[in-house]
Amino acid sequence: METYYDPKDLDKFPDIGKDAPELAKMFFSYYGAVFAEGALSAREKALIALAVAHAVQCPYCIDAYTRSCLEKGSNLEEMTEAVHVVNAIRGGASLVHGVQMRKIAEKLSL
Repeated sequence: METYYDPKDLDKFPDIGKDAPELAKMFFSYYGAVFAEGALSAREKALIALAVAHAVQCPYCIDAYTRSCLEKGSNLEEMTEAVHVVNAIRGGASLVHGVQMRKIAEKLSL
């Protein structure tokens, strides 16, 4: 089945800088530095990235960071838990905005 997102496009990501090579160079340099070992391990960073990929609903990122997590030693249980963590935060963030809705509704209902 054909979809809007072609998994093969993920391999073409480096081509994004074709017409703006200096900007791409800066981005990829920064990106590499962010994902290097630091206070957080590369494995921990991949789990965070996997969770964020789900929050922003990027199928390319989900693909890339699922692979990255597995390559760095994460297992399906850890990856699933990371997805549940992001779901709890994203769901909570949506719900807490209900306070704004209630304030407006209560004000207008007076």
